[in-house]
Amino acid sequence: MKPQGNRYHPLLIGLHWLTLLLLIAIYASMELRGIFPKGSAAYDGMKTWHFMLGLTVLGVVLVRLPLRLALHEPPITPAPPAWQHTLATAMHWALYGLLIAMPLLGWLALSARGKPIPFYGLELPALIGPDKALGKNIKEVHEFIGNLGYALIGVHAAAALFHHYVMRDDTLQRMLPGAAR
Repeated sequence: MKPQGNRYHPLLIGLHWLTLLLLIAIYASMELRGIFPKGSAAYDGMKTWHFMLGLTVLGVVLVRLPLRLALHEPPITPAPPAWQHTLATAMHWALYGLLIAMPLLGWLALSARGKPIPFYGLELPALIGPDKALGKNIKEVHEFIGNLGYALIGVHAAAALFHHYVMRDDTLQRMLPGAAR
């Protein structure tokens, strides 16, 4: 399906901003858990919300990605140089990789550490058997990529603002919620 006008499909716009809100909550839950004593109900609650929201992101991306491939993207007006388009495409795929890899790594880390995988009152099955050393290694990779996520998300947002305020194209406007601008 080709885009109509110069905006993304409303479903893609909604899923984009939902993903951002979930990511804010995910990162906040990990950053703010430190204000509570380790082992307290609040500390454990923050970790549980982190797990559940991360898995929610996986679900959103599994809906969003096929829609993104089916609905295509509207052209940027005026068109950017080819190198910018290539870089933007690489950034988008890196972000999708982050959004898929992080929840899966978290699920694998919990599984390997023999911990329950909570999901809104359900307990999801382990993906692999218990292996504490493997679980620790997966958790370290998860944390490293999580830190890399700050940079990817920051560069993505900065690029949108650069296009809007410096290049003065419609890159940002194509993804803003609400009526066409």
